[in-house]
Amino acid sequence: MSALFRILRTTSLTALTLCLLTAMVWAAPAKPQLQITSYLINADLDPSVNRLSATADVTFTALEELTTPTFELNNGLQITKVTDAQGHPLESERLTNDSTVRFTLAAPIPKGTSTTFHFTYAGTLKGSETSPVEGIKLASIEDPISILLYPGRWFPMTGLFTNRFTAEMHIRVPSDERVIGSGSGVAAAKSLPGNRTEHTFKWSKPGFPGTIIAGKFLEPITAGNMRVYVTEKHKDHAHDFASLGEREYLFMSGTFSQTESTHMNLVELPDDTVSAAWAPEIAAIAGNRIAARNEQRLLSNTLAHQWWGSQVSPATMNDAWITNGMSRYAELMYLEDSSGKNAFQSAITDISAGALAYDTEPLTTIGRLDPFSPQFQSMTLEKGAMVFHMLRWEMGDDVFIKFLRAILSEYADKSVRSSNVQTIAEKQSNLELQAFFAQWLDGTGAPAFADKYSVFRLGDNKGFRTVGAITQDLDLFRMPIELRIETDGKTEIRRVDISGSDSQYSIETFGRPRRISIDPENWLLKSTPDLAVRVAVLRGQELVAQGDLTGALIEYQKALDANKNSSLAAYRIGEIFFMQRNYQSAANSFRDALRGDGDPKWVEVWSHIELGRIFDVTGQRDRAVNEYRLAVQTNDNTQGAVNEARASMQKPYKREQTEN
Repeated sequence: MSALFRILRTTSLTALTLCLLTAMVWAAPAKPQLQITSYLINADLDPSVNRLSATADVTFTALEELTTPTFELNNGLQITKVTDAQGHPLESERLTNDSTVRFTLAAPIPKGTSTTFHFTYAGTLKGSETSPVEGIKLASIEDPISILLYPGRWFPMTGLFTNRFTAEMHIRVPSDERVIGSGSGVAAAKSLPGNRTEHTFKWSKPGFPGTIIAGKFLEPITAGNMRVYVTEKHKDHAHDFASLGEREYLFMSGTFSQTESTHMNLVELPDDTVSAAWAPEIAAIAGNRIAARNEQRLLSNTLAHQWWGSQVSPATMNDAWITNGMSRYAELMYLEDSSGKNAFQSAITDISAGALAYDTEPLTTIGRLDPFSPQFQSMTLEKGAMVFHMLRWEMGDDVFIKFLRAILSEYADKSVRSSNVQTIAEKQSNLELQAFFAQWLDGTGAPAFADKYSVFRLGDNKGFRTVGAITQDLDLFRMPIELRIETDGKTEIRRVDISGSDSQYSIETFGRPRRISIDPENWLLKSTPDLAVRVAVLRGQELVAQGDLTGALIEYQKALDANKNSSLAAYRIGEIFFMQRNYQSAANSFRDALRGDGDPKWVEVWSHIELGRIFDVTGQRDRAVNEYRLAVQTNDNTQGAVNEARASMQKPYKREQTEN
């Protein structure tokens, strides 16, 4: 397998993984018809035949006079009976194109009226064939792990991640399986006839307790308030996984305050589903990521949803940048705390590229897009994260944390809107932020800064005055910016207010200025030549993920046109040639990557590994071992590179046999 699918240092594939959790076949209604408030679900799982049988009492309130209530339901599930609150049978129409069920009522439900429908349904759930998201397994009853993820629509629902509800669930499984759900502290498993057990889960706060994971999990490993559920296959990694989860959870609890529950379950997912999923009290990670021990950022992002997604949620999909973006930024905050400033700065550069990759739609209208699209993913995750990053710069660290906690406190168990975030930001910071939110939420694009200045010597040995102007191409842009002035003596830092396309400044320093850098710490989202390369590479990666290798090559070539020495662009081109079995061209590209600008650093170690694999598949074992040895000598273990190289020195790489 190409390193493309393992190295998640750039943001696109990580964004794809996490945004799968908010993806759907998209046909957004103008406004919701109804608000589901509670569920009572009884479900039987039979992994031997991949079958789910269930009943669901769905209580909802009509938000308008309701004549044709519509619910989303996985296409693999067939309804056998639906009755209203009086027990009268209802006729339903299945719409498979958008995984919905529609009812035409004899008498409308008046606006503001609450009622309950009782559903009886069953069906086969295996793989991704019936998934509401094409090609992604979200609900599947299998051995050794069954997943019923909330986005898999395994019960009648509406308003994905916007409609908050309470739930009581009774889940019956074979007696050799454990079940994880939200509200797991309520009751122990109850034995049933036929070697089956019933597990009860109650979540009484409005939220998203719609995920159930069942399987042949071992006795849970504990670390603090973490309980880790893994299968026999991954038991050797359980303790490290628990320790990592505990460290990340403690950091976020200290930053955002304690979550609504004192319980937290870390759960293994099958390798062939999404890489991560979350629900109240649940953070689930694919087994192959746990085994590879490269789940740190993925797990921190997933845990962050306990606050940003579970405790507060977006009022509409136009507000999804708040929770998606803050979960991404919480991931980076933990990276900064655990790995240092350099790792954080590198990640911010990648996030900036993701934010600019598809920046043609304002965040406040992003709900018009398919949430599964690369544009929705990049905008809500990456640009959303950058909005919070820039707010941190405007406010300062202490006020920024107070601002985040205020959101979580004021909107606990509620949905939050973009306007609410602005109100709290202004209240906590005592800043007027109308221009900030207009620029970054209602607008598109990022400024491209330039600086022109002159240096004058002051009399009486008082130093130097630098008079200059910062120019940029967005006439309405207004924000403070940091200047770093490197002089013959010490380096000076100044904060300059930018307003409009030409902003004057005057700075006095004792030493003669030798270099002036604009926003050296990357606090602002801005357009730069380096980011132009990363944006093109990012778009290329998205096209590879979609199977469009020709389109990806075009994007990678754009990156090389912007920077002919780009190691990253050359490396990505080499990956495509390797996938196409064009080994000579692949080798040439990986050598170009080694001769390039060395950005990012991990390109060096992985280029040597890829060259080693090329020599292995072409029968040149001595040359392959030499490349693996060079990889080990870099001492760069990004995504397990050194471990991979050492293993390949012992056993030649063999390419998987696949059909063209």
